[in-house]
This record gives sequence, structure tokens and C-alpha cells, in this order.
Amino acid sequence: MVNETVVDLSRLQFAATALYHFLFVPLTLGLSILIAVMETVYVTTGREVYRRMTQFWAKLFMINFALGVATGLTMEFQFGTNWSFYSSFVGDAFGTLLAVEGLMAFFMESTFIGLMVLGWDRMSKGKHLVVTYLVALGSNLSALWILVANSFMQSPLGAEFNPITMRMELSNFSAMFFNPDAQAKFVHTVLAGYVTAAVFVCGVSAFYMLRNRHMDIARRSFRIAALFGVLGTAGVLTLGDALGLIGGHAQPTKLAAMEALWKEEKAPMPFNAIAFPSQEEQRNLGEIQIPALLSILVTHSLDGTVPAIDQLEEQAKVRIRNGMPAVEAMKTLSANPLDTAALAQFEAHKADIGYGLLVQRYAPDGDLSLITEEDIAKAANDTIPEVWVIFWSFRIMVALGLLMLAYFVGALVLTLSNKVQNNRWFLRCSVWMIPVPFIACEMGWIVAEVGRQPWTVYEMLPTWLSASTHSVTYMIVSLAGFLLFYTIFALIEMYLMIRSIRKGPDDEPTTPATQTTAATAS
Repeated sequence: MVNETVVDLSRLQFAATALYHFLFVPLTLGLSILIAVMETVYVTTGREVYRRMTQFWAKLFMINFALGVATGLTMEFQFGTNWSFYSSFVGDAFGTLLAVEGLMAFFMESTFIGLMVLGWDRMSKGKHLVVTYLVALGSNLSALWILVANSFMQSPLGAEFNPITMRMELSNFSAMFFNPDAQAKFVHTVLAGYVTAAVFVCGVSAFYMLRNRHMDIARRSFRIAALFGVLGTAGVLTLGDALGLIGGHAQPTKLAAMEALWKEEKAPMPFNAIAFPSQEEQRNLGEIQIPALLSILVTHSLDGTVPAIDQLEEQAKVRIRNGMPAVEAMKTLSANPLDTAALAQFEAHKADIGYGLLVQRYAPDGDLSLITEEDIAKAANDTIPEVWVIFWSFRIMVALGLLMLAYFVGALVLTLSNKVQNNRWFLRCSVWMIPVPFIACEMGWIVAEVGRQPWTVYEMLPTWLSASTHSVTYMIVSLAGFLLFYTIFALIEMYLMIRSIRKGPDDEPTTPATQTTAATAS
């Protein structure tokens, strides 16, 4: 049995890797589209300023893309090094999605990005524009397949568990791809990337306007990004609502944790705007509620209800008891695959196999016949993720999303009235807004991933069973190494970005007055 400290360290290492990696992903997704829009304007108008805009933002895109690749590759390797049982369990299904992502998206993106940067004088305007759009398409396709893979962990559709091989085997690729969680999460995440890029472009453009530098590029970039940001933020909030509805049905424990809903409530249910959840006491130590709002938000009605944590724990106990015979049958089948009685027993209880594996953590020497009601209660309690983490991460994410919507509305009004370059207070705020979407994106991933616990594959494979059998020393050294190198990567990103921003776009074309002065001097 895997050491629980090793499991915790493996989780911490993967969490750190994912959070570092996701510092780069949203900006890559959004900048690729914004660059394509800017180049489209250049090709259709022929104005040189838009070519210089495209090249400048493409330079920052390249820096971010390179470091995103470096962090993303090591994250995928961790599935094999630190989560070997998980990789064996879902490899037939999960591995297929990662392979498609590499072949269809990553190779396309990586191939055409060189042409985008170096091909300006080697291709016609139209051909170069096509290359730029292919880079943007590759970036977004990569996100699509990664999010389909992640959604398989959140809601495992399209695969069946084989009790003899102990593997999830691909059964319906279409069901896996069109998983409602995957489609909603893809649009929500990609739009969050567009918002991130819009805030970044507005912030850097504001930096130049505050210093009266590169004003032609700064004003135009700010206007495009502001419009992009309004549309993107509205989409993020709308799709966030849809994702909440889908996730609430697929993962009711996550939804209950997001709302700090400990006890059963009657409709219409109040919404906890602020609460201080206590996991140990299973109650909120203090809360500020808005009457009826939870029913309206989650069920879009006044008579809808959401299962509370006490109800979900009782349901988990039933499923644990039902899942234990499936685990016992699986053990028999591993020794004798032709045992028809064991196969029939497994088929009768296979819907709750994950709950049987969950309680096995408390079984002495893995013997489920020794499981007590107290052990079942402990396992049922394990099905509830860390409520305070999810509750506050969700509210920070939503609050920052509303802040960005208000910011972009103000930015669009000011830029369309040609007043933004004179409003130094708003320009300073724009610079300080740059970290906001990154924080919001990180909070969103914390809600998604911490909220899935205690499962790596929801209701199928518990996290405690998924990790590799490394030593604690190995995991500590490995974790320290990853944190060191990823911190270095983040510092390199900041240094290169700041240096490129300080330098700015290529110098403006020489003015007639400057040409005259130069001619006189010569």
C-alpha cells in the first residue's frame, strides 16, 4: 500500500507544476488570437503600424510560449513517474487524448510558430496571415484536447472498466470528446485566456501611454484589447454559469463545497456570500447570506434544491457498501478470469467500484471483510473535499471576473471617446490590473482540481491508490527540484518580458523632419 505521505507529496508536486504551467497557458491562448486579429487588420488596410504591432506582441508571445512548453512537458511526464497506477488504470483512454493533442495540435503550433516569427520577408502577406491563424488554431486545439482529458478525470464518459485487466478501456470516443463538462470547460478556459491577454495588452499599452512612448501602437493595441476583453469577460461569466450547472450535476460534492452547504436546506435556498467553513465541525463558524439566491443561480428556479454535505455523505455510505462486493469480485477475477459467479457479482455492483476502492484504504491488509461502520463513515467523510479552500477560491475567482468586466467597460468607453491617453489614473490602474486575470485563472483551477478530491478519476479511482511507490526522501528531493527550476523559469519569464516591454516595439518610421536633419548632418 502506498505511503500516505508519498501521496500527499505527489499531489503537492503536481499541483505546483500545474499552477506554474498555468501561469503561461492563458496568455498563450489569448495572445495568439489577438496577434491574428492585429495582422488581419494589417493585411486588409496595408498600414505599417499594424505590422509593427503584430511583430511586437508576437515577440512577447514567443517568450511566453517557450516557457509554457518547458513547464508543460515535465507536467505530462509526472503521470508516468509519480502516478504510475493512475497511468496504468486510465492509459488506454487518457493516453489516447494526450497522443491526439500532441499529433494534432502541439506539432502544428510548434511547426508554424517559427514561420510566423521568421517568415515576414519570406512569404506574402496572405500566406503569413494563414500561418499566424494556424498558430492560434494549434494553441486552442491543444487546450481543447487537454481539457477533454481533464474532463475525463472529472466525469469519466466514453470508457469502461475491465475488472480482469484493472484498466479503463476506451469504448466510445465520441462520448468522451462531447462530454458536456469538456465542452463547457474548454470554452470557459479559452475565454479566460482571451481575457488574460486583453488585460495584459491593455496594461502594457497603458505603460507606454503613461510615458508618452510608442503612442500609435499603444492606443491601437489598447482599443483592440478593450473590445476583446469586454466580449471575453462576458463570455467567461456566462460559460461559468453553464459550467456550474453541469458540474453541479456531475460532481455534487464539489458544488456543496463551493457553497459551504453543510446541512439540508429547503427551497428557496440562500446563498452564502461570505462564510467561514469548519471542516472538523462541519458547519460555518459565521456567514452572510442572500435569501433564495442559491436556488436561482444553480437551478434557475425558486423551488430548486442542491444536495448538502450531510445528504451526500449518507449517499456515499450506501455506495461504499454496494461497492465492496465489486472489489471482492475483482480480486477473484484477477486470479480466475473465468469465474462466472464473480463476474456476475462484479456486474451487479460495478457502478460503485470506486467507492469500494475508497474504503479499502481503511481495511487491515486490504481485507474488506474487516471493514466496520466506523471505517465506512470515515470513507464517506473523505468524499467531501476541503470546503474552505474551494469556497474562497471560487469567490475570489468570481469577484475578480466582475472586477475585470467593470474595468473593460470603462476601458472601452474611454478608448472609443479618445480620452484614455489623458486619464492617467485609469492608465495606472491598467498596469496594476495585469496580475488579476492570472490570479483568477489559478483560483479556477484550484476549484476544479481540489474539488475533485478524493478522486483522480471521479467515483472510479481514489487518489490514495493512484500514486507511485516512491520513498518519502525521493519525493522531497523531487519536489524541491521542481519548485527550484520552476521558480527560475518564472523569473526568466518576468525578466525577458520586462526587458522586451521596456525596449518596446521597433522604432517608429523616420519622419520627414528627421530625414531632413539627417541629410543636413551628413
